[in-house]
Formats: sequence, C-alpha cells, structure tokens
Amino acid sequence: MTAEFAAVVPAVVLVLAVSLGGIHLAARQLQLQDAAALAARSAARGSPIDALVSSLVPGARGSVEPRGSLVCVRVDAAGTPLSAILGTIELSASSCALAGGR
Repeated sequence: MTAEFAAVVPAVVLVLAVSLGGIHLAARQLQLQDAAALAARSAARGSPIDALVSSLVPGARGSVEPRGSLVCVRVDAAGTPLSAILGTIELSASSCALAGGR
C-alpha cells in the first residue's frame, strides 16, 4: 500500500459517511412531511394527532395551529443517529387541511 492510497482512504470514508448521513436526513424529512399531511387531515376532522404522529415517526412531536378555515399541523423531530456526524439537526414539516374535513 502506498502512502498516497493510505491518505485517500480516510477522505473517501468521510465523504461516504457524510453522504449516508445526508440521505438519512432526506428520508427522515419525507417521513415528517407524510406524517404532517396525515395529521393535518386527522386534526381537521377533530381527532387527536399525538398518537398518530408518534406512530408514524418515532420521537416526533406534533402541534396544531388553526389558521382561519384551515387547520395546520407542524411536526418536529431530531435527525437520525447516523446523521449525527453532520451535527445536531432539527427537522420539521408542516401541512394544512380544510377545517371540518369538508
């Protein structure tokens, strides 16, 4: 093994680790957006959202905010453990539905 190869291997491993962390963050963001959309529809019908949000995305928190004729839900969660190499990142997603489920 040459010295150049030995110097390149840690850089390649670091790039792969950061890439995998980014992919996990993107997947988590998609989960949050889906959970926010489902929770908004549920909240618009008058159902509680806490159990729904936590069952869809473990460790996520949801909050309901009425906006005129809309019911909006914001879902927040921390990034995945693999994404910790990118630092502590808080993810959030929001979605709105027509109040009353009409």
